[in-house]
Amino acid sequence: MFRPRVIPVLLLRNLGLVKSIKFKNFRYIGDPINAVKLFNDLGADELAFLDILASQDSRSISLDFVKRVGDEANMPFSVGGGIRNIKEIRQIINAGAEKVILNTHAIENPDFIKKASDEYGSSTVVISIDVKKDLFGKERIYTYSGKKSTKYDPVTFAKLAEEKGAGEIIINSIAKDGMMQGYDISLIKRVSESVRIPVVALGGAGDLNDLKIAVEKGYASAVAAGSMFVYHGPRKAVLINYPSSNELINLFKSFI
Repeated sequence: MFRPRVIPVLLLRNLGLVKSIKFKNFRYIGDPINAVKLFNDLGADELAFLDILASQDSRSISLDFVKRVGDEANMPFSVGGGIRNIKEIRQIINAGAEKVILNTHAIENPDFIKKASDEYGSSTVVISIDVKKDLFGKERIYTYSGKKSTKYDPVTFAKLAEEKGAGEIIINSIAKDGMMQGYDISLIKRVSESVRIPVVALGGAGDLNDLKIAVEKGYASAVAAGSMFVYHGPRKAVLINYPSSNELINLFKSFI
């Protein structure tokens, strides 16, 4: 029975699990491997890990960490952070990850997407696009964890990524990150309508209805969130959580 995938996105900072608000104000959440164990028990569809310091530190996500996740996780998982060459992709896949998430290097060098896709297939290559408005109010893609503006608008680069062989796109609104007030549906819809490959909505989910709206009105193929799956209640107590299978079936019953 098909339904849209629901994916917790976990941010790594010095190998600790953190959560951000608008890519700033990082809060330590706990041990990422413990989170994997909890998401195992909760039956998560898939997990994604992003090392938010890797690119600016000129390194890739820790291979030892990827192996530890691979040893523990019962579900498919993808990882991203500082990946810059085919060798690193090979090591990450061999360590147990199903997919790699490319951002900074792929946006600076779009031909890297083609090289990765040619080597490992498009289903292995996910492009993460972080978007916010620049000083002139124009939507731009930002790299290095939202610190550096690029020449690309999200739709233009989404099309280019698809052309180069990407198998999936994560579209993330920096302004919505950690706010838990809903996704940027307009952004998700414009990107979804511009490509044929799956688009994953990220940035802003606060409850189950937000997930539904991203699929129903934004045409997202899958939905991802961070805060929603690590916080509980108005005081944002740290609690790893994930909707039950029945909740998700009822939520997406009109799409199944």
